[in-house]
Amino acid sequence: MMKFLIKYETNSSDYKNASLDLTSTVTHNGSICGSDTQAALLAVQFGDGHSWSVNFTKNNETYRAEFITFTYNTNDTAVFPDARRQGPVTIVVKDAMHPIQLNNVFVCHHTTSFEAENVTQIFWNVTMQPFVQNGTIGKKESRCRADTPTAAPTVLPTVANVTTASTTVSPAPTTAPTPAENPVTGNYSLKTGNKTCLLATVGLQLNISQNKPLLINIDPKTTHADGTCGNTSATLKLNDGNRTLIDFTFVVNASASVQKFYLKEVNVTLLNHQNGSVILSADNNNFSKWDASLGNSYMCRKEQTLEISEDLQVHTFNLWVQPFLVKENKFSIAQECSLDDDTILVPIVVGAALAGLIVIIVIAYIIGRRKSYAGYQTL
Repeated sequence: MMKFLIKYETNSSDYKNASLDLTSTVTHNGSICGSDTQAALLAVQFGDGHSWSVNFTKNNETYRAEFITFTYNTNDTAVFPDARRQGPVTIVVKDAMHPIQLNNVFVCHHTTSFEAENVTQIFWNVTMQPFVQNGTIGKKESRCRADTPTAAPTVLPTVANVTTASTTVSPAPTTAPTPAENPVTGNYSLKTGNKTCLLATVGLQLNISQNKPLLINIDPKTTHADGTCGNTSATLKLNDGNRTLIDFTFVVNASASVQKFYLKEVNVTLLNHQNGSVILSADNNNFSKWDASLGNSYMCRKEQTLEISEDLQVHTFNLWVQPFLVKENKFSIAQECSLDDDTILVPIVVGAALAGLIVIIVIAYIIGRRKSYAGYQTL
């Protein structure tokens, strides 16, 4: 089973999220079995001009998926309404699979995913074996890491009527854990070649609004960072064990007198780790937060809340981020949020004290004048 989550640009220069599933009619034209000298190819076609393929190579002992090619067709207006780019778009993921022993069947029931160029490819219930010898399927299985007992899945609550814009959430199970503490702070980075292009330190917590609110802490130990860096746009993609996908998109405001960057969009997708189905997907591309001068970083130690949708909030803790112009793998000078800036309290307190003193002096003066005037009248 496979599913694709795609972010695409519209004619109004906004971005929308599309979800593409396999249709009931799937063909496999062009697939070949391969040989000792020729790679094996599994190619499938589905929907209105969409296709996916995986290329397998082998040596004397193992086989592996050399690369995965996914093509989606934005002319499919049912999936990509108002798409700015028209026609097929192809994404290639290389080294998509670790080597597997020849004659072994590769099995992965849990969810796995790959992210590249605004596309997340999600797979589950995978069973396959290329280079089958003598027409006999292998008797031994090679399991993916997610299927091992140490990576037992966490079953999330179910959701009805999932959409990308708004989501209706069913009541949470009474046994659903609620974090009693703030999330652990994670350190994330992106590189272009050998050069670090984005740095982020943050603790993340999701708040799903229900009859009984559900809080989910993002675990940095199981979270993988991916994304893209650019001169005017950068996206940090966090994947917490193929259960929670969070994308942060930053842009540069070049129209201001002083160039600044800011957080423009946040996208959150919750997946069922057992079958890969989407539990919740929400997006807000109208933020103007976490702004700082280009070349600096942004810091906010206090808790902040990002409203993604009516049903979903993202809480951040100990935030420190720099999406552009990172030098020597270190954060530049930080521009702190107003919540952290305790120095602003000093002039407020001093001003209040001076105002109170002035009021006391004025009152004392008025009382003194009245007493003097009353004594004059007595004389």
